Amino acid sequence: MDTTSLFSLEGRTALITGGSRGIGRMIAEGYLKQGARVYISARKAEACDATAAELSEFGTCVSLPADVSTLEGINDLVARYREHESSLDILVNNAGAAWGAPFDEFPESGWDKVMDLNVKSLFFLTQALKSDLVAATGDHLAKVINIASIDGISLNPQETYSYHASKAGVIQLTRRMAIRLIEDDIAVSGIAPGAFASNMNKDARDHAEEIKSSIPSGRIGTSEDMAAAAIYLAARSGDYVVGSTITVDGGVTHAR
Repeated sequence: MDTTSLFSLEGRTALITGGSRGIGRMIAEGYLKQGARVYISARKAEACDATAAELSEFGTCVSLPADVSTLEGINDLVARYREHESSLDILVNNAGAAWGAPFDEFPESGWDKVMDLNVKSLFFLTQALKSDLVAATGDHLAKVINIASIDGISLNPQETYSYHASKAGVIQLTRRMAIRLIEDDIAVSGIAPGAFASNMNKDARDHAEEIKSSIPSGRIGTSEDMAAAAIYLAARSGDYVVGSTITVDGGVTHAR
């Protein structure tokens, strides 16, 4: 048994949606430091370009701005990725949105925006890149990692109806996709993060000291915590994780 290369991503390519900030950026930096060439996508071109420039200090990081909430945006992203690479080893479906409103006032726009980005885009981007993922296989599996949330497993007090539903959907969709795509040597898995500092999780970002008392581990998640889980799933170490979503939350889900 040779364990020295279990967590290596040397020579592999990764595409991370929502990669300009938050969890996506944490994963991007981790992959770069493990030897991967990383492509990040985000809707805001300026932010995507700036993050890629900063992360380039650790390796090859390329900005591919796109709105993956639409099929047009997905196809554009795929076409521009193919200008750089002929295959794809790792796809991280991380782009996401949230919407909160009281039950009686929750709008259709808040439903559609969240479901389109969090669930629909995940499926259709993977579908569009399937041939690129297959092209990377041979001596190793290609990987698809879907970023869910602990809100898809248990409830938080906020009235984020479409977000809760979308992340539960991601977890089940990960299972369904995994059983089909492993036939093509593509291993699909997921991560359900808890409190990590991000623009989406402003409580963890701005009030870490206040909320850490509700986390059994006594702290919010760090960049290293997220990178570790994402590297594990992407590398040889995660080859036998098929359809499962790993909870990375400091014990919150079990304490709720």
